[in-house]
Amino acid sequence: MPIASPRHGGAAPLVQLGQAIRQIRKEHGMSQEELALRAGIDRSYMGSVERGEQNIGVMHLVAIAEALGVSVVEIATAAAL
Repeated sequence: MPIASPRHGGAAPLVQLGQAIRQIRKEHGMSQEELALRAGIDRSYMGSVERGEQNIGVMHLVAIAEALGVSVVEIATAAAL
């Protein structure tokens, strides 16, 4: 299981980003496991991203957006960042 970001895990922007990713994933009828597989990210890491525990890197965010078929801007907008 991934270790939460010690400095930023649970910070409001990360929680909002994770919630937006989860919402978009569910709108696409995709499981967390399928999204992780398509994005090339470990499923447990994906879960911690959706819970706002990880200070996600830009390239992981890009991979998630591509796997969802949306832009990073759409994810950020859904997160109200």
